[in-house]
Amino acid sequence: MTSVSPRVVQLNEANTFLKDHPEIQYVDLLITDMNGIVRGKRVERASLHKVYEKGINLPASLFALDINGSTVESTGLGLDIGDSDRICYPIPDTLCKEPWQKRPTAQLLMTMHELDGHPFFADPREVLRQVVEKFDELGLTICAAFELEFYLIDQENVNGRPQPPRSPISGKRPISTQVYLIDDLDEYVDCLQDMLEAAKEQDLPADAIVKESAPAQFEVNLHHTKDALKACDHALLLKRLIKNIAYDHEMDSTFMAKPYPGQAGNGLHVHISLLDKKTGQNIFATDDPEQHAPLRHAIAGILDTMPASMAFLCPNVNSYRRFGAQFYVPNAPSWGLDNRTVAVRVPTGSSDAIRIEHRVAGADANPYLMMASILAGIHHGLTNKLDPGEPIEGNSYEQLEQSLPNNLRDALRELDDSEVLNKYISPDYIDIFVACKEAELQEFETTISDLEYNWYLHTV
Repeated sequence: MTSVSPRVVQLNEANTFLKDHPEIQYVDLLITDMNGIVRGKRVERASLHKVYEKGINLPASLFALDINGSTVESTGLGLDIGDSDRICYPIPDTLCKEPWQKRPTAQLLMTMHELDGHPFFADPREVLRQVVEKFDELGLTICAAFELEFYLIDQENVNGRPQPPRSPISGKRPISTQVYLIDDLDEYVDCLQDMLEAAKEQDLPADAIVKESAPAQFEVNLHHTKDALKACDHALLLKRLIKNIAYDHEMDSTFMAKPYPGQAGNGLHVHISLLDKKTGQNIFATDDPEQHAPLRHAIAGILDTMPASMAFLCPNVNSYRRFGAQFYVPNAPSWGLDNRTVAVRVPTGSSDAIRIEHRVAGADANPYLMMASILAGIHHGLTNKLDPGEPIEGNSYEQLEQSLPNNLRDALRELDDSEVLNKYISPDYIDIFVACKEAELQEFETTISDLEYNWYLHTV
């Protein structure tokens, strides 16, 4: 039996796609930076084969950019190394059409490598891959699914602040809090339906859109995927799709953690189970989740590493404005059965489908880094047989004091000092991440806000 090189397989993928889609003129080559922002290059159709054969060059500094796209030189990935290039190769099975483009265009996810072919350590997808490898060694497959919240907003701001978009049907702006209200879905039905259809066209396993608890806020659910990397690819590409489809409908969308004071923030929940590679069975499956050892160990690991993971789960200054009892955002490491006030919820509807729902991250999180930190916690708990204590019953906010970092500076300090996370995620990468976020924090703290002028300019 002869083996076929991965490169040949990928070239076949490109040939088949171009044959099936003769209308395609351009291909967007996408790579995700530290902030989960998609960057890259657009090439003509004829160049796609070259991309599969030889890759494309992009600077290593792409993974040392702040939220505004400026290189943070303290990372050492910019001028210190001559802003040198690395090489990016396609990720198999990510080539697909972009349904929103007027000129027929496709997209292809890429991942960065060293010039000698080894994966580049600072690519967030590679950070996750290294953690996933540890589960491969245990003979476990990660099964994961995301729930992604977002707001539709008007393309016109009011003094730089967002406002809900006018309904295409009634012409009114939504103002009330109506969880799961079908009528609100109907108001934006064309846009939301186009999102689901575009997801289907891109083979993204989105199955439902739910009205959330604030004006023009919605949630998209993704099906479980037996591949942690692919699940994160799906979440990332779904965000891009939502932004573009909303724009086509003369609206914007935002995944900002807290766009409106007094309204719910945007979260990114993830459901995780672990499958035995030999049997395909869910190792969390049980009739008694409260006492099931693998489940308890995994939860305990997540809770143990949660304070140190906060910088990945909530990576921006604005991220910490989501937290508050009235908005169902947990502010202490906690777990419970069918309890939406805790950080780690275990849905118990079916014994075979027992899983962990992680409820802390904001929609502004990079899915790869978020997943890497959660999986690091699970592995840590399983291998050290940690115990999570008793599950919380009732309202966790009334029983637990806020103990998770509630600002970005404290979160970065916890991450930097974490012995456990530094074992799972390269300390060199953590240094880069912290340097970038500290640079953003410094700019934020030295900027004088409108509120300060209102309060102090003529009063003190």
